[in-house]
Amino acid sequence: MIFHPPILALILASTLAGLVLLGAAVFALRLLAHWDATSGSQRQIGLEKTTGLVSTVVAFVLALEAASLILFAFNADRMAPLFVGAMCAVGTLNASVWGFPALWAKIVVFFAAFVWLAVDRADAATRDRALVRQKHVGLLVLAPLVLAEGGIELAYFLDLRADTITSCCGKLFGEGKADVGGDLASLPPLQAMIALGVGLAVSGGAGLAALRWRRAALLLGPASLAVFGLALTAIVSAIAPWVYEQPHHHCPFCILKREYGHVGFALYLPLFATTGAGLSASVLAAFRGRLTRTGPADPARWAIVTMLVGDLLFAAVAVVLVARSHLVLIG
Repeated sequence: MIFHPPILALILASTLAGLVLLGAAVFALRLLAHWDATSGSQRQIGLEKTTGLVSTVVAFVLALEAASLILFAFNADRMAPLFVGAMCAVGTLNASVWGFPALWAKIVVFFAAFVWLAVDRADAATRDRALVRQKHVGLLVLAPLVLAEGGIELAYFLDLRADTITSCCGKLFGEGKADVGGDLASLPPLQAMIALGVGLAVSGGAGLAALRWRRAALLLGPASLAVFGLALTAIVSAIAPWVYEQPHHHCPFCILKREYGHVGFALYLPLFATTGAGLSASVLAAFRGRLTRTGPADPARWAIVTMLVGDLLFAAVAVVLVARSHLVLIG
């Protein structure tokens, strides 16, 4: 199973990212110890040259890590026929105790990478690299996250066995089940959709306010995470059954399948982008004083706009999926 081509590609990507981030963390320690923007010494010049190269390489591997999340989810769905009892990605992930931890680890790394790339972009736009220290502290946080994610992912793939009997999504997301999946599936659709609508409205309002008052952007990170949770809840409780046109089919992974037009990707991509942008806007807003003194006056604007666009796209896709369904969940 470990020699499955997509699995090899995922392991290679995680290994490359881990090695690069480990080397970048070592350099970050050196930079934090010796960086002096006012110095013209040979060591300072060397640090300035090296940090540009390190940032470029790290940005590349982090973009690769972000893309690997999509491949991981797609591959989990494609591998379902290899396991007895599996019908979608849920069965593949349930085939090992490391399956869902690997997925959540990749999601955490995705958002951490998104924020770091935003800080790196803002730093590069300043005249004297105003966020160089903060950016390299971020590398010290990212390195163990990426290494841990790679280790969990490797443990998952090594633990997969073709003779494993796993469970389908109906077991995990069955109404009345005494677990998180069952609780989400049992939530009334109207309640879930109202909560999501309120969350999107509050998040959008905070984003519009942040375009005028930058300090309001500090609220966008928590607001985006709240919307992320509400969106996943609404997908399981209501949106997925509308897509399947089956009131008892709540799986948030089957919507990625070909028979449903891979509509899940149209739903999840803007959701992940808007959450990452909201988190980035909060972090950039926290550094606003330093940035406005040394560089662009509006470093968080692109993140705020991206968050607002992501909210609108996610809402639009959800509305289209619900509107074209023939299933009546709310009477």
